[in-house]
Amino acid sequence: MRGISSTAHAFPWTFLLIPCGALMLIPAPGLTRAVNSLDAALITRLLGPVSLPQRLRELERTRAAAVDDSAARLRSIERDLHDGAQAQMVAVAMKLGLAREKLGSGAGAAAPADFARALELVDAAHRSAKQAIAELRDLARGIHPPVLDRGLGTALQTLAARSGVPVEVVIDLPRRPSAAIETIAYFCAAELLANVAKHSGARHATLEAVHVPGLVRVRVRDDGRGGARIAGGSGLAGLAERIRTVDGRLDITSPPGGPTVVTVELPAQL
Repeated sequence: MRGISSTAHAFPWTFLLIPCGALMLIPAPGLTRAVNSLDAALITRLLGPVSLPQRLRELERTRAAAVDDSAARLRSIERDLHDGAQAQMVAVAMKLGLAREKLGSGAGAAAPADFARALELVDAAHRSAKQAIAELRDLARGIHPPVLDRGLGTALQTLAARSGVPVEVVIDLPRRPSAAIETIAYFCAAELLANVAKHSGARHATLEAVHVPGLVRVRVRDDGRGGARIAGGSGLAGLAERIRTVDGRLDITSPPGGPTVVTVELPAQL
């Protein structure tokens, strides 16, 4: 009974709270704007008064610096492999070769019973050293082909000369792109020419590398069977992913029966 009585006495007060709530709605928008302004001021103070275009330019410069730094580190690794590990392996192979010759020339009736075994072990070590040298050279070329030091045009001509399919080369690069772009363009051409030789059944291909305003365009055309597609896990998919890191573009036209035309466009400078 006591609870019912207290509720009955409090009930009329609820009608008095209704106008109070209505009156509070009047300053609510102003209070909301004030809170939002305070939040904006705090965000600006924390992040700095940087506009979106300016922030975008800063991010582009940061990415360009990161890509250039990565290219420089790769070139440094290639030089270390060439001048360090590879040079040492060459020296080991030469010494093993000399040891094998001496063991072979010293073989005779008076040779110990394990002489042939020693010669066999040295011969196996010599073969392993030469194989390691070949793998180091392939690794170094995969990081940064030394021929790129003479420019992208020369590197692409050398690449075309090694192709298993006759390749016509068209080069028009009056200015050298940045080092990272040269490297990406080279590996794009290498991958595309390898695809022509392995999968297209083509008898002839054309490799074109030209400078257009702000861009380097690499285009490979072949007279093969066509049907090339960018599929997950394929070499072309990996190529497209690598190109996107520098805001490049990859276009493929490859109807059944050919011809196949693959165009890569890269920014000339980062």
